[in-house]
Amino acid sequence: MPLTTTGELITRAAAARSAVASFNVITLEHVEAVIAGAESVPAPVVLQVSENAVKFHGGRLFPLARAAVAAAERAAVPVALHLDHVQSETLLHQAAKAGFSSVMYDAARLPYAENLAATRAAADWAHAQGLWIEAELGQIGGKNGRPPLDAHAPGARTDPDEARAFVADSGVDALAVAIGSAHAMTTRTATLDHALLGQLSAALDVPLVLHGSSGVPDGELTAAVAGGISKVNIGTALNIALTGAIRQFLADRPDTVDPRGYLTVAREAMTRTVARALQTLGAATA
Repeated sequence: MPLTTTGELITRAAAARSAVASFNVITLEHVEAVIAGAESVPAPVVLQVSENAVKFHGGRLFPLARAAVAAAERAAVPVALHLDHVQSETLLHQAAKAGFSSVMYDAARLPYAENLAATRAAADWAHAQGLWIEAELGQIGGKNGRPPLDAHAPGARTDPDEARAFVADSGVDALAVAIGSAHAMTTRTATLDHALLGQLSAALDVPLVLHGSSGVPDGELTAAVAGGISKVNIGTALNIALTGAIRQFLADRPDTVDPRGYLTVAREAMTRTVARALQTLGAATA
């Protein structure tokens, strides 16, 4: 089916007090696995490509993006394409032509005033292109000389009043908030601050996003969705599945040279991971 838009999926999920899962993809096998997992549930899904993934592909966005678009257009479920954690203005400005309907602009490393100004400019540009834009706000720096903490930094917590002002002044369509998750966790041991999430949900009138969800246990995830999270980002869990499957395949078949064998089992492992995550979130199309 035709590509859908991230904004449409998230708006529908937020209204239903549910969440859309957004999976980081690095290779074509990631793309195929995410779509296959979503079709098996069935559930809508977002494919997201990070700036780091673009760097891995030599700084070239279009080859992976066009492969993702081609795969999405043949999917039996709604699929959207999202450009994730963009810091480069050059990359940001490639989003619309590459088939993305949304971007996550990441200026959280900057002092608050600079973060706000950069995000406002990115939002103005994105909206002029018809793109939905997400930003993040962790913990504002400045007190006692402390630097800002982005939304997935250990110990960061988003202040509801600061978040309300940031959303109003930046014009973003969604906000990733710091409530206890962290990027690149390989164990599911994160404990979320559900009381803070409730305050943020009450303070903001835009959908809330949870980054670093691979490290969040199932019960915490379902509680987060019930508490107001509308977009759940998952990346490391796919890579754990992929790498584990390849390691086992090569351990059992040390003479293997054809990558198709181990890439097949890796893709199947990621597909199962996607399906389990979508079932946990209750993200069914129906």
